[in-house]
Amino acid sequence: MQLPLGKFRAMQMRARWIARLPPLVVSFIALLGTTALARVGGGEHFDSGNSSSDSGGDASFLIDILVWLIFRHPTVGIPLTIILIVGYFIWKKANDGDTSTRKAIDKAEAEARTHVTASAVDGWVSALKAKDPNFDLMKFFDRTKREFLELQDAWFKRNLEPVRRYLSDATFQRLVTQAKLMELLGVRDALADPQVLDLQIIGLEQNDAFDTVHIRVTAQVCDDDAPANFSDVQAQVLAKKKKPEQFTEVWSFVRKPGAQTRVEGDVSQGKCPNCGAEFSGGAANTCEFCGAIVNSGHYDWVLAEITQGSQFQPHPQVPDGFAKARQTDPTLTTEALEDRASLIFWKWVESQTLSDVGRLAKVASPSFQDEVKGGLDHLASQGKQKFFVECSVGAVNTQQLSLLDGKDVAAIEIRWSAKIGIGPKGGKPPALPSQPQRYVMLLERASGAKSTDTGMSTNRCPTCNAPLTDNGQPTCEFCGAQLASGEKDWVMQDFGSWEWWRSKGGQPAASRTSSVAQRVPDKDERERLVYLMAAMAMADGVVDEKEKALLKMASERWSVPWANVELALNAPPTSMFNKLIVKGSSEAESFLRELVQVALADGKIDSREKKMLEAAATHLGLQGRLGEFLK
Repeated sequence: MQLPLGKFRAMQMRARWIARLPPLVVSFIALLGTTALARVGGGEHFDSGNSSSDSGGDASFLIDILVWLIFRHPTVGIPLTIILIVGYFIWKKANDGDTSTRKAIDKAEAEARTHVTASAVDGWVSALKAKDPNFDLMKFFDRTKREFLELQDAWFKRNLEPVRRYLSDATFQRLVTQAKLMELLGVRDALADPQVLDLQIIGLEQNDAFDTVHIRVTAQVCDDDAPANFSDVQAQVLAKKKKPEQFTEVWSFVRKPGAQTRVEGDVSQGKCPNCGAEFSGGAANTCEFCGAIVNSGHYDWVLAEITQGSQFQPHPQVPDGFAKARQTDPTLTTEALEDRASLIFWKWVESQTLSDVGRLAKVASPSFQDEVKGGLDHLASQGKQKFFVECSVGAVNTQQLSLLDGKDVAAIEIRWSAKIGIGPKGGKPPALPSQPQRYVMLLERASGAKSTDTGMSTNRCPTCNAPLTDNGQPTCEFCGAQLASGEKDWVMQDFGSWEWWRSKGGQPAASRTSSVAQRVPDKDERERLVYLMAAMAMADGVVDEKEKALLKMASERWSVPWANVELALNAPPTSMFNKLIVKGSSEAESFLRELVQVALADGKIDSREKKMLEAAATHLGLQGRLGEFLK
């Protein structure tokens, strides 16, 4: 292509002028005309939708103006160029923190990915075969694939009973509750053509109570929402119109260390894992021939948890107080304790959504039930209800066990998310983004109580082992035992935010992840912290431009979508986005420490981060105390 003569001469003249300029000025002009280089493929500038295709032309025009001013009006052009150079380096220094913080966060998140080495896989398989010579990884993959497809079919047909036999009680309760939430919204899940694309063992945890195997499941399915009154055929026709979506989940299977693989069949093939008799399932999940509870994990693998691949995290170390608690209760296990907490969590969600405190009658203390009932009655008096849309749990981890006022207390961290809001009863939920939550559930029981030997079957009477129902009564319908008192089993005593628990003296369990990963919270936790800062900024009803700029800086550095933060800023007063922390409280101190921890992801705090922390300290009633939190 040949350039017009006038354009060519202009370019020649400009090149001669630039050649005469001082090197620093030339370097600065070059910076104005180029964009920052990224990794191969543009990984560091993935979101380029707002970039202008004319930016190169704008920079070229600016360079021409500067060159013209330097040579035609040097008294203006040279000082202006120097000012621009100084301004550029000041801006660059201020924004270097964005890059270093993002890189530190990306590195920490990369450590938690689900990919593992071949040598690690060999080690895990060898450890399993040492206890169970019949264990075969390929056959275990076949089993996982079979159960995955059966579960998709059961979910699609809205009948989970056929798969109940290989689910822990909490996993079953989770799926039942999620199905009810969809039904309340008038929709059903339309699925078609599920396929398992890849299976990989990505972790093994072993202790004297349970072996836990983590399997990464990569699959695809055609998925859509259909009206709740659609038949299976109608829903499947709708789903087939969608393109297949690929996703990754981590399935965690639990089994007692002494259990052995049955060569002739397992529970997912319709056999009792204890005696080998035919077993078709049922609400009791008990073999009618030998009395074995088939989903206890005592005899065969039971699916205890389904985690999204992006949410999977290594389990924390043994929590503070656990070893001491096992001295008087040898059958206590964190696996069963966490399954019990997960079961209660989903019953709590159900009670809120259905406005029915009776869902907690057997698993929560009377005082906690009264608190929930008071909140539900208040909403009902206003003709409103609470909505939980797309509710999911990312992790359930035991953090601490202690003795308080003559009772055993277990602190269980629950990482969950949902679109939560309050709206007219029977109406539609308010439009809100999914809100990541980090709560701690306090379970209590009488000191000296012993764990029942039902393993992962945690929705049973501790006196007679009968399966429990949601009849709204605090007693066992089979033997009449009182259940809500906590005399023999764990019941929910309280439930609050992570900061609330830390303010009460809670001690988190150490993490198995590296020191960097411990220092840098994951994406959901960073998003939660930004939302809380947005709620503080909204407290006086006005978010000024300085506050908005600091929030935007935090969202960019911490990889939190700004569009979601804006939704939080515009959320109605009834939204959980507006949950405030009491100024000057120990809860406020805990929250400020969390913010400092994220800001220190790259090992330093720059001027913009310090302004953000100062603003947060002011909103928290801790102005003048930031220095002690930075030490």
